[in-house]
Amino acid sequence: AGIGKCVATDLARRNARTILACRSRERGQAAVEEIRAATGNPAVVLRLLDTGSLASVRAFAGAVLREEPRLDVLVNNAGVTGLPFAVTSEGLEQTFATNYLGPFLLTNLLLG
Repeated sequence: AGIGKCVATDLARRNARTILACRSRERGQAAVEEIRAATGNPAVVLRLLDTGSLASVRAFAGAVLREEPRLDVLVNNAGVTGLPFAVTSEGLEQTFATNYLGPFLLTNLLLG
C-alpha cells in the first residue's frame, strides 16, 4: 500500500522485474495482481518478508541471492509506528527491529 505500492507500480511500468516483499501473503498477492493488471508486466512477484524478524530477513535475502541473477534497486520502505511495546522472539524491541535492524541487515546481506 502507499508509497511502496506506487514505487513498485512505477518500476513495473518501466518493465522491471519487481519483487514485492510483504508480510501478508493475501495483501501482497492482491497488490501483485493489481500491479500486473495496471502495467501489463507479468514479472511482478511476491516474496514474504517480515523485517521485524532477522530470521525472515536472512531467509528472504538468501532466496533473492539464489534465485535472482542480479539486483539493481532496493527500496527499503516498510515500517511501523505507534505499536505498543513488544519484544520479538529474537529478543529485540519490535519497532526498532522492524524499522531499523531488519532493513539494515537486509541491505547488507544483498550487497554484492
